[in-house]
Amino acid sequence: MTFDAQTIFLLLLIGMAAGCLSGFIGIGGGMLIVPALMYAMGMSQMAAQGTSLALMLPPIGALAVMNYWKAGEVDVRAAAVMVVAFVLGGYIGSRFALSIHPQKVRLAFGVLMLYVAVRMILSASRSLWTT
Repeated sequence: MTFDAQTIFLLLLIGMAAGCLSGFIGIGGGMLIVPALMYAMGMSQMAAQGTSLALMLPPIGALAVMNYWKAGEVDVRAAAVMVVAFVLGGYIGSRFALSIHPQKVRLAFGVLMLYVAVRMILSASRSLWTT
């Protein structure tokens, strides 16, 4: 990938959109960055996943967390417990993803996104119609 002005602009746009979505509804990495890097930047599934994981290393979320912390909306104990499992799970998941065909990883990613989207749409629809 060449780092010309257009590439840098697209990467900044992807990063800004992911940061806004992360701060707004808690998503950004897998749900936005991975597909954006694949389709807008031409990266492979694996390169997009690796790049997305690399940018999520601390302190990327520090400012978003600060706002939630100030509002009393951060459970540090729960986060500390999950971080241990997340690190181990990230290692295991990356080893597995790199050992199978990239199209199978892409399919699994798409199916998971579709499943989550359908569940959220149905749940939100039900609550809107019952209130």
